[in-house]
Order: sequence, then structure tokens, then C-alpha cells
Amino acid sequence: MRSQSVIFEIIYSYMRAKRLRNLIFSIHRYIGLAVGLILILIGITGSLLVFHSDIDDWIVSQQFGVVIPQGQPISIDRTLEIAQAAHPQWKAVSVSIPKSDRHPFHVVMEEPNANPDIYLDGAHQVFVNPYTEKVMGDRLERFSYYRFLLNLHYRLFVEQPGVILTGTVALFLLIAAVTGTFLWSGWRKLSTGFKIKWKAHIKRRNFDLHKVVGITTAVFLSLTAITGFGWNFSDFTYPAIRTVTFSPIPNDDPVTSKPISGQAPITLTQAVEQAKAALPGMQLNSVDLPGSETGAISIYGLYGESWSTYGVAHIDRYNGKVLQVEDSRQPKSLGDRIINSFFDLHVGTFWGLPSRFLYVLVGFAPLVLFITGVVMWQHRRENKNKSKSVKIPVTSDR
Repeated sequence: MRSQSVIFEIIYSYMRAKRLRNLIFSIHRYIGLAVGLILILIGITGSLLVFHSDIDDWIVSQQFGVVIPQGQPISIDRTLEIAQAAHPQWKAVSVSIPKSDRHPFHVVMEEPNANPDIYLDGAHQVFVNPYTEKVMGDRLERFSYYRFLLNLHYRLFVEQPGVILTGTVALFLLIAAVTGTFLWSGWRKLSTGFKIKWKAHIKRRNFDLHKVVGITTAVFLSLTAITGFGWNFSDFTYPAIRTVTFSPIPNDDPVTSKPISGQAPITLTQAVEQAKAALPGMQLNSVDLPGSETGAISIYGLYGESWSTYGVAHIDRYNGKVLQVEDSRQPKSLGDRIINSFFDLHVGTFWGLPSRFLYVLVGFAPLVLFITGVVMWQHRRENKNKSKSVKIPVTSDR
């Protein structure tokens, strides 16, 4: 009797394990079929965004011409004057600093009737040659290489509903990556999990390609899914991260300037000098102009190529004092460190150039996985239909 009970327990455990595997397989399959096309779109646009800065610089040079250094470049204040004179009806919002002596200034300006509820509605990039003091041209910012792809990647061109949708799809991607890893055949024998039998039947080759691409990209797809979900639902995820890490909630009150009677605002050049002194070693990136009489001048910069190491200095526009400084290299808490790591993990800058190239390939993984997954699903359906159509011969005695 004891031996029989042991056998029944083994059979029951096997059946439970098989049911669990079938359940996980069903979850994995239907997630892939349900959101696969959206994941392909998000993945490919993500790949195209990895080197967006270099690509957009090339597009600007082709569209507006090349900057040839000659003498000393003009100041940021003079740049703003030139852009404002060329488009007096627009309002200047920010000025981006040239990356090198062969890049132009670009001033972001908004049309007076821009709709704030529409992504970059009425926003223009005005390019100014820092040597000739001439406007090279302008373009709608939302149709620049970076902004166009980011709008598609992040919100699918449908504003806040798109943000919610892509954030939800990111969660499904994480579940698909986890369930796919669970189903991976390499857990039985490691070598088979990374092997593609190219000379086998097409069904086998398709399966092998799916499992190998899936397992080799699972970690990176999971990282992009977690960080993408975290960004899209930051109103929930950021407080949650700070709560579980016992990190203080930062003060989000706007930094304000105090108007001084009879005193004109300081120049942007003076504000930049104050920011340099407050954040030594920071490479200037852009200057956000005050949005009101009490607004502050916000100066952004990087300590490397990644936005995970950034600095921000908020300057009083009247007395030139530094109101607030943010240095991502010196996070105030564990929660801040985790949130600051999102950028590197999402865009692949953690290993420099090699990991960026890797992420270009990872972005195409959803395309390969969707195609191979659909093929496997079709094969299964065909096999089921064949098994149903098999007729059992009926014999009779005559």
C-alpha cells in the first residue's frame, strides 16, 4: 500500500507540474499573440533611438548646412537675440549648447497658440550659426528624428492613452520574458538550449531560433520592460521605489526667483558661469528659460555621455544666486540611485559603445520572436486539426 501511495504522489506531482507548465505556456503564447505587433513597433523604434543624437546631427547638417569654425563663437545671449529677431511672434523656451565647434546653437521656440495638451505642439527648433550669426533654418521639433521616433516609441502618437498602453505592454513584455525563460529547454540540458539545428526540419529550426533568441535577450528585454513600465507609470512607481527603500520623497515645489525692484534680470552667460562654479566639470547641454517673472533659469549638463550622470543648476534670474543644485553622481538616497539607473538600463549605455550596439540588436528581438512564435502556433493548430480529422474505422461483423 505504501509503494502505491508513493507512486500516486509521483504521478500527482508530475500532473501538477505539467498543468503548471501548460498554464505558463498558454500565458506566454497569448501575450505574444496579443501584444506582439506593438512590441515589434516599440522594439524597432527603440533600436533606431539608440544612436539618435549622431543620426540627428547628420540630418541637421544635410538639411541646414555644416558649421565651419571661424573666430570666436557668439554668446548664448546673442544667439537668443538672433533667434528672437528672426521669429518675434514666437516665445523662446530653451537654448541647446553646441556639442563642438562644428555644431550650431538650437533655440526651441513656441508658437503663441500652442496646445499644451498635445506633444510639442507649435514647438520649433531654430538653428543659429555661432560664427556667422545667421539663422540656418528651423523645423517643427515634433518632426525631428529624435522627437518623432520618441513620440511613437513612448506614446504611439496618442498622447496620455498611448503612454498608458505602452507602459502596460512593457509589463506584458516582462511577463513574456519570465515565462519564456521558465519554458526554455536548456534547463534540462544547457547545451541544447543554445543550439540551433540549421539542417533539421524547418519546424525544428524555427523552434531553435525562437528559444535561442529568446534566452539570449531575455535579461535585456526584461530590463527595458521594467524601466519602461517604471517611467510610464512614474506617478506610482517612483513613490513605491522610495517607500520600499525607505528613501525620502524629494521636494517637488517649483524653484522661484525673487524680483528686485528696478533691477534687470542677469544675462544667460552670467547664469551659465554660476552653474559652472556650482557644478565643476559638468559639460553644458542646455539652458531652460524662465516661464514667468518669478521663474528660475535652469541649466543642464552631463558628466559623461549618459544622462544617468547629469547635473542641474537652478539660478535666480535677478540676483544670480544658485537656488538649487542636482548632481546625479551624488544621489541623496537608494531610491534616487535606482531611479537614476533607469536610463542606462533602458538605452544600453552601461557598457558604453558595445552595449549600445547590443541594444540595437535587442530591439529587433521582438520581431524575430513574434514571427517564429506565430509559425509555431500555426504548426500546432495544423497538427490539432489533422488529429481531429482522422477518422477511426468502424468494423462490423457480417
